[in-house]
Amino acid sequence: MKQIKFGVFGLGRGMSFVNNMLACNCELVALCDKDEKLLAGKKERYPGVALYNNFDEFINHEGLDAVIIANYFHEHAPYAIKALEKNIHVLSECTPAGTMGEAVALVRAAEKSDAIYMLAENYPYMKFNQEMRRVYQRGDLGKVLFAEGEYNHPIWGDWVADLCPDSKHWRYHMPRVYYITHALAPLCYITGAMPKRVSAFPVSCPHTKESFGSDLYWRLPDRSAIVSCFNDDGSVFRVTGWAQFGAEDNTYRICGTKGQIENIRGEDDQIMLRFNSCDQPEGMKHVNKYTPEWNIEDKDLAEKAGHGGGDFFTSKVFCDCIREGKQPMFDVYFGTTLSAVAILAHKSALEYGVPYDVPDFHKEEDRVKWENDFSSPMWGSDGTAPTIPSTELPEYVPTEESMAEYDNAVADYYASKK
Repeated sequence: MKQIKFGVFGLGRGMSFVNNMLACNCELVALCDKDEKLLAGKKERYPGVALYNNFDEFINHEGLDAVIIANYFHEHAPYAIKALEKNIHVLSECTPAGTMGEAVALVRAAEKSDAIYMLAENYPYMKFNQEMRRVYQRGDLGKVLFAEGEYNHPIWGDWVADLCPDSKHWRYHMPRVYYITHALAPLCYITGAMPKRVSAFPVSCPHTKESFGSDLYWRLPDRSAIVSCFNDDGSVFRVTGWAQFGAEDNTYRICGTKGQIENIRGEDDQIMLRFNSCDQPEGMKHVNKYTPEWNIEDKDLAEKAGHGGGDFFTSKVFCDCIREGKQPMFDVYFGTTLSAVAILAHKSALEYGVPYDVPDFHKEEDRVKWENDFSSPMWGSDGTAPTIPSTELPEYVPTEESMAEYDNAVADYYASKK
């Protein structure tokens, strides 16, 4: 088995890939981050691994086969493109592109490259989602007609200031719908359906100064967006972005012509599989509740990995595809389609539900329509200011005063921890 030499760009979330890549017979050869303290902290733990604070030098490391791109959420595409141009395989930690123009450029670069591009979306590989895919692909549910996906993940306490250290950080301005892959990707994985038209409505609730301590960086009123996707097979998905309502949960439901399957809210990995009485398969009950088990050789590795085993599978699938010379399911077209759904859903929410067609990134005639759209609601790490609103409520557009208030609150928070 060929040993893959890999590097990591972005040593926060990026380091969580290391053990899973090593378990897949890979060798860590280079690390890169602009934060010198992060780099210095890795020197003793990873002796012999090259350390870089410049991506262009990092990407020229001798013998580098693959890179984990794990820098800021909305700035993956430019670095992925540089790697692909050097025929270096890319595993992108989250949403591939922050703008439609970057999505187009990324697809074009991937098509010219001999390297593999993969979105490291881990939620589809959770145990219950893999089970739902198995049941659906077996045909028990018939054809999907409707499906739901929710990613409901509030942030509180010590996480808050650490995850969003200042008012120009991407998390401060990111529309919740931009973080859509955890809600949408499992539905696409289970059913094979892909969105072709989207419409979205915002879910908002202004935060008060009284909640400023516990909701430290939720200075924008957005709590979620409810997105409807009309798909290429005629089905409809209803999904959220990064939601903050109700109770924390990740839940998915697939409704077919014969029955439905879902993971039960608040019940960890438990599945509920139900059938219409006229379509009940032999040997199955009308209502079936059970906890699926791993049926794989690498069960122990999956159990140890984060995100319900999903973190192991993203690395395993990526490495398998490199060694076998094949494209993954979560390839550049899959990834940019999900990016486009997020971006266009925000445009729709800004107009309270006006629908947008999702481009087919396989088609150049669709790509040219968006190649010059680099509008973004977030600050760039180079200081580039947002060009479109980050919230659908104009009275809550961030001001210099509200941003300064946030920065002062963060400073006070850190001072209180000393």
